[in-house]
Amino acid sequence: MAVKGLDLTATSLAEMSSILDVIKEPATLLSLDYRILAYNQAYQAIYGEIQGADKTCYQVSHGYSVPCDQAGESCPLKRCQETGQKQRVLHLHNTDQGQEHVDVELTPIRNAENDVICYLEIMHLVKEARATPGEGVGMVGRSSAFGRMLEMLRRAAPSTITVLLLGESGTGKELAARALHDASLRSRGPFVTVECSGLTESLFESELFGHERGAFTGAVGRKKGLIEAARGGTLFLDEIGEIPLPQQVKLLRLIETGTYRTVGGIEPMHADFRLVCATHRNLKQQVEEGRFRQDLYYRISAFPIDLPSLRERPEDLPLLIDVLLKRIAGGDSVRMTESALSVLKHYAFPGNIRELRNILERGVLLADDGCIDLQHLPKECLVMEEDVQASVFNSQESIEHILPLDVFEQRYLTHLVKAFKGDNKQLADQLGISERTLYRKLSRLK
Repeated sequence: MAVKGLDLTATSLAEMSSILDVIKEPATLLSLDYRILAYNQAYQAIYGEIQGADKTCYQVSHGYSVPCDQAGESCPLKRCQETGQKQRVLHLHNTDQGQEHVDVELTPIRNAENDVICYLEIMHLVKEARATPGEGVGMVGRSSAFGRMLEMLRRAAPSTITVLLLGESGTGKELAARALHDASLRSRGPFVTVECSGLTESLFESELFGHERGAFTGAVGRKKGLIEAARGGTLFLDEIGEIPLPQQVKLLRLIETGTYRTVGGIEPMHADFRLVCATHRNLKQQVEEGRFRQDLYYRISAFPIDLPSLRERPEDLPLLIDVLLKRIAGGDSVRMTESALSVLKHYAFPGNIRELRNILERGVLLADDGCIDLQHLPKECLVMEEDVQASVFNSQESIEHILPLDVFEQRYLTHLVKAFKGDNKQLADQLGISERTLYRKLSRLK
């Protein structure tokens, strides 16, 4: 442990040292004016050795020249001073390994007179929540939108509250549900996913509740339902908005009573699971339209969490691409050009991360030299919008100086010919025109 000018008695200094020495996580002692007084080996391993006696927490963790609350972030020390209570926030810290999400816990340390003499700061590094091997990329991001979502997941995980994950298709709702499970007290239990959109009315009860032998034609033996399979763990109802109204009643009864009967069964069975639901639908609107039960909605929406779309976190795109390419390409080294990345930064990604993965899988197959460029992107990514036009052509024209259509087409084609390195056949395919039409258009450029 390192100690820097700690203005405390020898006895209290020894006590503080013993506290830090037994803490496994990175931990520091902070003065009332944000200075780092002492830190343990775990802290030094993450943040490096602190040079200088007057280094502050905000300088080391964020590179700020002012406290976090003056830089637009929540400051746990400031809140601790105001409330006198322990505080906990999620921050993005600069470490020797790059930027890391850190769950910061700050506790006031008091003397015999009950005066606060310093603060104990313990940092829990937030690991990337990952699916099981082979199921795709984990939850990766550094944007503020991603951080807010991650903090909500961490707050909900230790409790038994029902969580409703809201987000567009492809935003990683199942990964978020798995992250909740892995951080919960039920992490040693099973994680069972029910794809509600794939269940017909006739299959719903049999799959969810299970059935007894002879319950219906073809039921030659007893079948354990998904509720029973989730015993002691987490039941994840994906796309819950797709459940038909008659089945919603049975699901509501299960949630309210905690009991159910198998199809063909007589005795009620006790359910033991933590419920997590997800949907890309607007359930409030479905309630108003009579397509989703209001009582069920209130039961499952106790703790809603919004998952940001890829459009809402564009700064995460380079990191996501890097992580996905490493997973897709395996041991091979594949990268993306700045031109291709620039185009993707302006693409809307209606399919979100799932669509991004598809784009990269295609690019890896097409890029023989291990470098994904414009010609390897789907043609829908190359649709020009006003902001893309400005980015690609560095155009200075304002809206009052709109380019003639033929001039715009010439600039666009000139740019694409360079990007596709003279491969006119592939360029024509991407543009959805014949090579003859492309040749005729290119001849006008000469």
